[in-house]
Amino acid sequence: MSQIVLIIGGGIAGLCAAITLQQIGMKVKVYERSTEPTVAGAGIIIAPNALQALKPYRISDEIIRQGYPSDGFHVLSDRGRPITQLAVPSGYGSLHSIHRKDLHHILLSALPPDTVEWGRSFLQLEQKDDHVRVAFSDGSQAVGDLVVAADGIHSNIRKQIFRKNIYRYAGYTCWRGVVSVDGLPGLSHRFIETWGTKGRFGIVPLPNNKLYWYALINARQSDPRIANYSTKDLHRLFQNYHDPIPSLLLKTSSQDMIHRDIVDIAPREHFYSDRVVFIGDAAHAITPNMGQGACQAMEDARILAECLRIQSNYQGAFADYDARRRERIEQISRQSWKIGKMAQSESFLFTSFRNRLMKHAPKRIYRNQAQHLYQFQL
Repeated sequence: MSQIVLIIGGGIAGLCAAITLQQIGMKVKVYERSTEPTVAGAGIIIAPNALQALKPYRISDEIIRQGYPSDGFHVLSDRGRPITQLAVPSGYGSLHSIHRKDLHHILLSALPPDTVEWGRSFLQLEQKDDHVRVAFSDGSQAVGDLVVAADGIHSNIRKQIFRKNIYRYAGYTCWRGVVSVDGLPGLSHRFIETWGTKGRFGIVPLPNNKLYWYALINARQSDPRIANYSTKDLHRLFQNYHDPIPSLLLKTSSQDMIHRDIVDIAPREHFYSDRVVFIGDAAHAITPNMGQGACQAMEDARILAECLRIQSNYQGAFADYDARRRERIEQISRQSWKIGKMAQSESFLFTSFRNRLMKHAPKRIYRNQAQHLYQFQL
């Protein structure tokens, strides 16, 4: 008998879970607090491991068709000099950049039209011996056998069940934007991340003559002065960086820029609690330094469905899911945190030493790390 699964959150994690769970015959309903399928955000990069995880559902082919491919990231100094290339190993495919709204549309298109209920903001849940009851802020309720908590880093479900949340501020804050490439000097087709003592700057081409950029600087958490930065303020910080960084900042309007402090959460002792299982940022928010936040949510969705398919009861499935995911998530979380600290250094002496070390490091080190990162395993 197919189980009824209530998925709270209609972002990348929630929609991927709906797709994978429907494929194994479960009755799925997604509840999303937004009133319509609009997605705030800029670009996103989908790595080969996520494409492998979603391959059976034809989503990967559509991401590849609509995305912009790259063989990896080129890390440059603020003067534009090469430091190293973080390449995708041969045989693993490519990175693909895509606008978040386009990715969201691809995922929604893979689901029956009535799968998502919009305008449903989670209020509380109650677990019983044989079901879970979820209440929403509009007074409505839903009853199911299982709940998938996919409601993001500030998950209200996690706060209700575990009470204590371990948020870690990374020490730096981030702006993101999307601009047209028309008229930009020094533009490259490569995915580029620039490391300098004033901050980090990423440039990622997107389809349709657009590019996605992001800027990270060290700052106090929730600094109101920095929260009010305009693109002109960012231009003052990065005006001496290589082209096209200064030009694309001036080309971006301040109201089209997204700002957020970089925060992660330490992976919890368990990714489940009785009939509730956590995926994506609700389970293990990761700093963005390895481009794996959404990718790990996609892996979560595939492996959760596999565990529910092969296990005779949900308790065994959730324990299996936790065991399969924990080591990989913890390793990526630690590595991403360390990369961020190293990349955000403001010390001229340290950055000079770091750049020389990275430039002359044996390529096999990067290759071995990339092979582990980009290989999806059930």
